[in-house]
Amino acid sequence: MSLIETEQDAALKKFLGQFPAYRETNRIDELRAIDYARLDKRGYVYLDYTGGGLYGQSQIDAHRDLLTEGIFGNPHSHNPTSMASANLAEQARAAVLDFFRASPDEYEVVFTGNASGALKLVGEAYPFTPESCYLVSYDNHNSVNGIREFARSKGAQVTYVPVHNPDLRLDPDLIIRGLACAKPGSDNLFAYPAQSNFSGVLHPLEWVAEAQAAGWDVLLDAAAFAPTNRLDLSVVKPDYVPLSFYKMFGYPTGTGALIARREKLAKLRRPWFAGGTITLASVQGTGWHHLAAGATGFEDGTLDYLGLPAVTIGLNHLSAIGMETIHARVAALAAWLLREMTTLRHRNGAPMVQIFGPETMDRRASTIAFYLLAPDGSVYDVYEVERLAGLENISVRTGCFCNPGDGEVAHNITQAEMAACFAEPEVPVTLQHCQSLIQDSSGVAPNTIRISLGIASNFADVYRFIEFARSFRDRER
Repeated sequence: MSLIETEQDAALKKFLGQFPAYRETNRIDELRAIDYARLDKRGYVYLDYTGGGLYGQSQIDAHRDLLTEGIFGNPHSHNPTSMASANLAEQARAAVLDFFRASPDEYEVVFTGNASGALKLVGEAYPFTPESCYLVSYDNHNSVNGIREFARSKGAQVTYVPVHNPDLRLDPDLIIRGLACAKPGSDNLFAYPAQSNFSGVLHPLEWVAEAQAAGWDVLLDAAAFAPTNRLDLSVVKPDYVPLSFYKMFGYPTGTGALIARREKLAKLRRPWFAGGTITLASVQGTGWHHLAAGATGFEDGTLDYLGLPAVTIGLNHLSAIGMETIHARVAALAAWLLREMTTLRHRNGAPMVQIFGPETMDRRASTIAFYLLAPDGSVYDVYEVERLAGLENISVRTGCFCNPGDGEVAHNITQAEMAACFAEPEVPVTLQHCQSLIQDSSGVAPNTIRISLGIASNFADVYRFIEFARSFRDRER
């Protein structure tokens, strides 16, 4: 046994003493040895679960067996192979509702290509008017930010609620103030994430009911939340919930969903129609088409009918493990990670890590954004850190994570600095150009490193990452 293994065993023993509930998640270690054996076989540490989940071997085997043994055709017909595909699609729809504890009397599932597709569907079809307001938090994915363009095109007011350093949380008082702008009788949409994909902050789910009581429709982005947290739609009842299934269980990568309350789906007005979404259309009269009722009217073209069975398989995979078990495991590992990261010091006493967001597990998840710092307090280049991590078979993520609001606040980027990025029409507006301008202004490139935990994470993963981070002690830039 090597010295490193001995030190890791000692660290694990100490960890288990500090987080005894972790022992109750041992079934995941058994699962990893079978379903995710490729990780240890190849010596990989995967720390990008917020970017994309990992599939288990049993999921692939079950899907392969289904496709090998079955004969499936386009579901837009009534022949035996079409009906077989249609039945699998309806099984997947029912599995989604069951997993999220959503009553089929209250909610419908619209299958999309991904969470971004679900968000675009809401944005383009929501009945914004000049009397409407779109209230959105700084802390949001760009696909949520993008809805503002639909709102603006219809004359609606767009209002942002900022986050604040150092924790990157939303101020409840500012949320209440923003909700007060709703005009009686108008259609108003409030959008925020259950979990930040940048900082890991968990935003209050209570805001859903509070906003609805104030006359708002609520879009709750659950893409980052659902992989490691229980979203119970029998308790929390947002009007629109976008999801990407690959973030939850890795496979398939081309299927997402919009879970929508039936009455709120019915208020959406689609700007076009496509194959599969109509009951009847004619070329002999302008406007002669009739959209199908319910989810069918929003599912353009032919569904990914061979991929949808993999959704059912993936949800069953998560259910067999238990979301509460997954949550307990990643919470313990993240708590240990945060403590270790915040106590790393250079020999001169200077901190080695700067966390963006909460430094404890109070109202936060297992997604951690950070810098590695040199002894003089300067920042190690994040892309160089990513490269060096890759040499150790450690997958981390770098960049802005499609969340400009959190990134701009975390890096103290001013409105003037952002305006400069759009001020030269002859210069292509690219992320690299903007980062260069901001770095010239502040001396630090506005990029971040992010690690995140998920279904197959274990103590060895986080221990190896801390050892990697420790290797930067007293290293000059």
